[in-house]
Amino acid sequence: MGIDIRTVGIVGAGQMGSGIAHVCAMAGLDVRLNDRDPARIRSGLATIDGNLARQVAKGTIAEDLRRGAVARIVGAESFDDLAVCDLVIEAATEDEATKRQIFSALCGSLKPDALVATNTSSISITRLAASTDRPERFIGIHFMNPVPVMQLVELIRGIATEDPTYESAKAFIAKLGKTSTMSEDFPAFIVNRILLPMINEAIYTLYEGVGSVESIDTAMKLGANHPMGPLQLADFIGLDTCLSVMQVLYEGLADSKYRPCPLLVKYVEAGWLGRKVKRGFYDYRGETPVPTR
Repeated sequence: MGIDIRTVGIVGAGQMGSGIAHVCAMAGLDVRLNDRDPARIRSGLATIDGNLARQVAKGTIAEDLRRGAVARIVGAESFDDLAVCDLVIEAATEDEATKRQIFSALCGSLKPDALVATNTSSISITRLAASTDRPERFIGIHFMNPVPVMQLVELIRGIATEDPTYESAKAFIAKLGKTSTMSEDFPAFIVNRILLPMINEAIYTLYEGVGSVESIDTAMKLGANHPMGPLQLADFIGLDTCLSVMQVLYEGLADSKYRPCPLLVKYVEAGWLGRKVKRGFYDYRGETPVPTR
């Protein structure tokens, strides 16, 4: 039998963490939002409030729903504040050492039957589970960005993940009104294993001079019916994140087809990481984005 998830803890109040908090609260769950930096908890709560207020203004949700959701999210400054949680989801930076550190510090504060999950987009669930005191109650729950908008959640079982853990996670995703897909624990799982090599190939196409930024994005938008071109999407994801997923694929599967494009490496070294810093394959500093190549 799985566990009924009513209170969810989230470690990491950045873009992903606050997005997960938003959808959990809207589904009627109580949320404890934790971050090692109290200022980030405050800014996460403000972001959620702003996003919900926009939905009210658009007429997508009623004001009383917004108020109820905001009231269900509480800031949690220490791991001890997560003791009441049935499930804790780690949504910290995509760095294995950081995540392992969080898990070894976190588990002592949790109740014995609490489930622990990671929102990693590419790191081995089995390896992360090994840094906890409950690998059988550990699972990958990978939300897509932006969380309130994207319908899919990947569930990834580690080698030790037990059936009740998987069933509880599946019921939790259904409660959020999202669709889950099950992936085996291989580097980058399903979505990023297919998506990131496509983006990397688009960067190679640019690097080799086959097409310009604009022609590549237009070709894929109109020729493959993609909602945004691969280079525009890379900027949206963050070129540092794209590179780190490609490195996980290249190292984890030892196949040259996953070699990160040298041009992607160069952009990351330049600090041109995409939309978040206003420069990537496009320059976002003016009225409209301008290709940088």
